[in-house]
Amino acid sequence: MIKLAASMLSLVVLAALATPVHGEDDFPLVGTYTENQACKPNGSDPGVSRVTITPRDIVSVFGLCTILSKKREGATFVVHVECKGPGGSQMLGDVIFTPREDKTIDFSDQDQTYKAVLHRCPD
Repeated sequence: MIKLAASMLSLVVLAALATPVHGEDDFPLVGTYTENQACKPNGSDPGVSRVTITPRDIVSVFGLCTILSKKREGATFVVHVECKGPGGSQMLGDVIFTPREDKTIDFSDQDQTYKAVLHRCPD
């Protein structure tokens, strides 16, 4: 009986370890976006700034930003980043993403000096 219980417990532990955990790693903003105008599905919008968000990085015309931490506050995501800009300049700061009902995302930096509306591009 004890062997059976131990075997069952082992199976439960293995199943729990194999199940994806949602929470901090669940970042629904992952995707490619255009700033301040709708993304054209065929990519024929070369003059439009693009932003690519992955679970670990944000790539934009400003450079590569590594995501150091993410915090959800209601519908808003506060993302702490380390960015490497042109010429090797580095900065630490927070950027704020607020999804809107029309499926766009309000974006701003921590000081509200830069704001944009991000439009998701088709995958």
